[in-house]
Amino acid sequence: MSEENRKEDGIEQEELAETEGFREEESPWQEECPPSKGQEEECPEDQDIPEEEFEEESAETGSQGAKESKDSSRKGFFGKKKEKKDPRDIQIEELTDRLRRTMAEFDNFRKRTEKEKSAMFEIGAKDIVERILPVIDNFERGLSSVPEDAKGSAFAEGMEMIYKQLLKNLEEAGVKPIEAVGQPFDPNFHNAVMHVEDENLGENVIAQEFQKGYMYRDSVVRHSMVQVAN
Repeated sequence: MSEENRKEDGIEQEELAETEGFREEESPWQEECPPSKGQEEECPEDQDIPEEEFEEESAETGSQGAKESKDSSRKGFFGKKKEKKDPRDIQIEELTDRLRRTMAEFDNFRKRTEKEKSAMFEIGAKDIVERILPVIDNFERGLSSVPEDAKGSAFAEGMEMIYKQLLKNLEEAGVKPIEAVGQPFDPNFHNAVMHVEDENLGENVIAQEFQKGYMYRDSVVRHSMVQVAN
């Protein structure tokens, strides 16, 4: 073999070696993950994820986040836990409630006591008025029995003045006489002891009064003793 042929063979071998080295350098970029038998090998991190799988994962993540936020908002609105009260605050509330109840009971007791006192005072006043009424009756009988010639005497005028003063004081205390003659008969104020037929008077009209009746404020102390017509 000539030297020229040897040189050409050497050049070809060098070119062939360079080509194979270049191919070996390119091979790592073109490698894929071939599945092995019976095992699943993981792909390198630089391998691209399919678009469908990425969209499904993002949708699941978004729905899960929305669900968690909804649950948290619902829990914050409805499921708010009651904070534990301080025992001192509870004791203050109990004492305040007890004080309010005691004040209400005392107010009711005060009103009831005032009502009872007023009723007792009225009963006592009625009892005193009832004892004074016979004195007034005697004054009226005495003044009606004074003769005509003695009506202008000092004795008769003095008795009349005392009588008027007594009636005035009783009137100021709330005692007043019950109207009878000419009024319709009312069993709440009048006590009928006689009956008479009189064409000049209407039915159940009081014709005559035998004894005056008196009232103390709104209650009757003594009924009027009267004669009823028709």
